[in-house]
Amino acid sequence: MKVLILEDEIPAYQKLVSYLNEYFENSYSHHWSRSIADGKEFLKGNSYDFILSDIQLLDGLSFDLFNISNPNCPIIFCSAHDEYLFQAFNTNGIAYILKPYSESDFAKALQKYESLFQKGEYDSLNSNTISELKSALQEENSNFKKRFVIKKTKGIQLLNVSDISIISASGDFCMATDQHGKRHPISQNLGSIHQKLNPAKFFKINRSEIVQIDFIENIESHFKNRLLITMKGTKEKVMTSSSTTSDFRKWLEQ
Repeated sequence: MKVLILEDEIPAYQKLVSYLNEYFENSYSHHWSRSIADGKEFLKGNSYDFILSDIQLLDGLSFDLFNISNPNCPIIFCSAHDEYLFQAFNTNGIAYILKPYSESDFAKALQKYESLFQKGEYDSLNSNTISELKSALQEENSNFKKRFVIKKTKGIQLLNVSDISIISASGDFCMATDQHGKRHPISQNLGSIHQKLNPAKFFKINRSEIVQIDFIENIESHFKNRLLITMKGTKEKVMTSSSTTSDFRKWLEQ
């Protein structure tokens, strides 16, 4: 049994591996890719019994990888996106589990795979299905903030939300730090900004700071049920409040 895991979030990957170990009792091997680029190389030189795939990878959507590589094996999608995204997947050969999923949900998806594989009832993922899913995903994300207009002495600059590592409250405005450590003033309060951001990507860890999951480098335990977080682009660690730690842990597992 050989499996390809496409998952950009390390905690989610570790969760999938633990469930696979439990289900197959370690009688399998796997490759892990966090990006389209690495996934393409794996699919070029290997064949797999099935693929476990998130939708959003580090460098784009897994749909783009499948368009390029056209894998000839069943795909089980593991995603936090709403069920309407998966209407096009209601064929015999494709299953999905919605984050945060349980071990029971995972086992049911694998049981479906085994049943269909034994019967030879597998329909490959075609380009029309991929296009429908990409359109649905774009529609879902259309209401979230994409960029901020930053007024500086040299003129107006644009800051893409995808480049922001952390946002900190600073009086009547906020300061956004990007992945390269550059700081950008935003003339809005933290609460207003938080409402406009994609909750799958951004989390308000305390009253004055919001972090983006893509730029979390390390998390360590701290006193009074708090967590210290190292973010890309800044040397100073940030801390969850005792009231947000539990929800933050759940958010990481999505």
